[in-house]
Amino acid sequence: MLASTVAVDAPVRVKQSTDGTDPATDQQALLEKKLASVLLGELPESSDVRVSQLVRTSTGLSRENWMFLAEWREHGAMKSGRMLLRRDPAGSLLVTDREREFQVLRALEATLVPAPPVRWVDSTGTIFGSPSMIMDVIEGSCDWYVLNGSRPLEQRLHLARGFIDLLAKIQKVDVHKTGLARDLGDPGNNGAVSEIKQWETEFRRVRLEPLPEMELILDWLRQRAPLSAGSVLVHGDFKPGNALLMGNEITTMLDWETAHLGNPLEDLGWITNPARAREHQIRGVWEREQIVRAYTEATGRYVDPRELLWWNVFSCWKLSVIILTGMHAFVEGSLNRIYHTPVWMFQNMFTLMKEVD
Repeated sequence: MLASTVAVDAPVRVKQSTDGTDPATDQQALLEKKLASVLLGELPESSDVRVSQLVRTSTGLSRENWMFLAEWREHGAMKSGRMLLRRDPAGSLLVTDREREFQVLRALEATLVPAPPVRWVDSTGTIFGSPSMIMDVIEGSCDWYVLNGSRPLEQRLHLARGFIDLLAKIQKVDVHKTGLARDLGDPGNNGAVSEIKQWETEFRRVRLEPLPEMELILDWLRQRAPLSAGSVLVHGDFKPGNALLMGNEITTMLDWETAHLGNPLEDLGWITNPARAREHQIRGVWEREQIVRAYTEATGRYVDPRELLWWNVFSCWKLSVIILTGMHAFVEGSLNRIYHTPVWMFQNMFTLMKEVD
């Protein structure tokens, strides 16, 4: 393997045009050159590395995703592969850590969880202007609303069960053997309290006005935070929109930027959150009752109805904070997509809280 460090002249950030067209040719060429330089140091026994077909994909609201073709010579033979540069933007819906995401993906390579293989990370943004990582591209298509799309009901139910089986597979990852307990920190049976603290910190950072409803719900969450028997790997944004499909099978789970160790019911609370029903549920045949039953069968875990309702409330509150993060980024001028105070979420939370109390 050649030298693992890469000498490049300056960080680069490709300026995006306001009308949605491709970046200027010279800027794109510079980014391709930087990518080739990085890969020259990271690909084993490589030489003559070339990068082409660079394009920013339209998916993803929190990171910049740049897809490209890499070609290189190895032991006299030419090889190639499609890769993706995942880079922090100027403004985002989420503030997350690329080094942390890299650690999760690297750990998952030794498990049965289908996730993209990663090759390189720059946690400080020295080379590309902001924290970035490079990963392999896995074939598949992304469909946020596949469970309520045009496929026959039998196929949609097959996929719905597949998502629950995948969630169970994620929760069965040995977090100690993989090093995730060390890298991510293990809250033990206090996963709920840990998540409240993290998202309250973000809420205090981004709120632009008094939000008494958010404060009231936060106090309710604190007073009723459940304990768990232990912690598992939590994806943090588990949904069809973060998965790749080939035919009627799930090939890859993407976007591990909010992954952490926590309560086993956290991701299930996200899935059964009424605000995301169109993504996760099929009316009449795949709703809360069927999802919980499938989860219990796949994991062997009993699901306390009141505890799951708590996680539903938390999921709505967390989603509200994410929306407020987008609103804050827009106001400060780092994001060009408009967000508004999530008042529409408050009624959802108050209704769920009544079911618990």
